[in-house]
Amino acid sequence: IDKRLYREDIIGSIAHVEMLFKQKIITFKIKNKIIYGLQKIEKQISKGNFEYDKRYEDIHMNIEKKLFEIIGEEAGYIHIARSRNDQVITDFKLWIKSATTELNKNLSKNIKSILKLAEKNIETIMPGFTHLKNAQPISLSHYLMAYVEIFKRDQRRFDNSFESLNECPLGVAALSGTSFNIDRHYTSKKLGFDKPTNNSIDTVSDRDFVLDFLFSVSVCSMHISRIAEELIIWNSDGFKLIELSDKVVTGSSIMPQKKNPDLLEYLRGKSGLTFGNLFSMLTILKGLPLSYFKDMQDDKEIVFKSYDVLISCLKILDEILKNLSPNKKRMFQLADT
Repeated sequence: IDKRLYREDIIGSIAHVEMLFKQKIITFKIKNKIIYGLQKIEKQISKGNFEYDKRYEDIHMNIEKKLFEIIGEEAGYIHIARSRNDQVITDFKLWIKSATTELNKNLSKNIKSILKLAEKNIETIMPGFTHLKNAQPISLSHYLMAYVEIFKRDQRRFDNSFESLNECPLGVAALSGTSFNIDRHYTSKKLGFDKPTNNSIDTVSDRDFVLDFLFSVSVCSMHISRIAEELIIWNSDGFKLIELSDKVVTGSSIMPQKKNPDLLEYLRGKSGLTFGNLFSMLTILKGLPLSYFKDMQDDKEIVFKSYDVLISCLKILDEILKNLSPNKKRMFQLADT
């Protein structure tokens, strides 16, 4: 599951050994040998030439064992003043930071697509609905701009969770720090964090940043589900307010005249998976005392699945928005009634 953390693991390890050298805990020669080995491993993994050994429980052990093969016993210096606990949390936080940035980029693409569609439909008159009943005539543009606000809120939510996780766990070790004279501010800056975490016991047991991310993903999924539901209704034969191009519909297996909005239904359905992942993580954490327990290892699979689903949904929604056209005549007729 955690193979996806290989790049973050290597970045974190390089920052750690650079700090050890700066603090005169290891020599220049050892630092360079370790960095050379780690960079070689990163190239192997990124090119698909790395062989994972199932005897070693995770990506961290696989990288470490390979480092021993490449540079010998001096690879052992990589674990001076560092536990698997602070190593894993650091890797995971780095991954979630880059995942958050990627999600916000895709949200920006969706916002641009909505703006383009809204710009073309300022004077397209349609009924505004309350209770799905005709309420007041409005501009389609006005309606679409509501979703711009919604997705901008999602971006702010991701920004907020990014800000709250931007503290570096590296250096807290297993749970109570280390007697080595390390510099946590150096590694924090090197890895792009604002500062080191304050309490080592809290750092090891903290998965609030995972909950924040999963919550943000769930809310965004819910918003995508709402717009999908809306477009499914508008596309139905009862409403006929929009048309979807052949690129984003599928045919019936038996009725050739039908064009089904399957992609929109996919978007609506996938929200259930992201909600379930949030509740899974809450349930895992609810009975855990401080500090580390093996229960927590499921956090990565849950986060990866939620991220993959949301990134797919955002890309699909963007494609749908580009292949949607309003039935202006029908919209005006319905508003006029």
